[in-house]
Amino acid sequence: MFGIDRLHAGTAEDLAGLTGCTVLIFDGGARASVDVRGASPGTRETALLAPDKQMDRIDALLLTGGSAFGLAAATGVMKYLSEHDMGYKTPWKRVPIVPAAVVYDLNLGNADKFPDESMGYEACQAAMEGQFLKGSHGAGTGVTVGKWSGIENAVKSGQGSGLVELNGLKVGAVAVVNAVGDVVDQTGKVIVGAVKEGKFIARGNGIAERLAAAPILGTNTTIVAVITNANLSKTDLNRVAQRGHDALARKIVPVHTSFDGDAVFTISMGDVVVPLDLVAALAVDAIEKAIDDAVKSAEPLGGYPSYSTLNCKE
Repeated sequence: MFGIDRLHAGTAEDLAGLTGCTVLIFDGGARASVDVRGASPGTRETALLAPDKQMDRIDALLLTGGSAFGLAAATGVMKYLSEHDMGYKTPWKRVPIVPAAVVYDLNLGNADKFPDESMGYEACQAAMEGQFLKGSHGAGTGVTVGKWSGIENAVKSGQGSGLVELNGLKVGAVAVVNAVGDVVDQTGKVIVGAVKEGKFIARGNGIAERLAAAPILGTNTTIVAVITNANLSKTDLNRVAQRGHDALARKIVPVHTSFDGDAVFTISMGDVVVPLDLVAALAVDAIEKAIDDAVKSAEPLGGYPSYSTLNCKE
């Protein structure tokens, strides 16, 4: 994926339950970090990604629906990796290191269906076969945006990818967009957001109007993975993750609210030596592309319209 060696991405989903998961596998492991914002995150194994923690590599990253229930899919990822002798080598057994982050999609489809061990395993198989599907697939199966006006006015979103290249440097991003806010363009105009009677409810960048009626806590989140062939330390990766949230702030209004659990993961998989600030700048661009791709490639599901069916888009 992204033309980066040793990187594999795959998806699995339940189209009846409207949920799914996405797995990124890093052959031989990869250095990684994360920056989590918003007040309602759902994560696993993120503490070890802090710059001061000893673990300096991960084997896979799981992005999943199902809220906290969906973290069970990580067990399937670990099982697959263990069967293929991948993981951190200890004296007795290799232990796969698999951080994960969830989005809340229980408000679509069947709330009793969520990614489990078998789905996580299936996503790994798909990843090794190069089966990454964007739009309403994987962790993007049950996601929506524009929920600030109530779930009844939301629009179907999904997962997307973006890539920026410069003189041999590659910075790619995968985004799963399940925001309480609307997705906007560079001028603040709504691309995909809360809709009523065939029109976008918000007409500009106003945040106050979007939070006058508070959504349900903890039911929204945008999760992003940035993968680069730059050779970065864990501390530098953490700084890139922090900067990555600039893209969310530009594209999603509002963002990082009490109702979101936004997280940006960053992964280094190469040996290209470039300035940190260059990687960070390209990461912001790649994430913006991935967010646009996520909402524009989504298919209508669960009775919710998508970008392809909206009459109020450009």
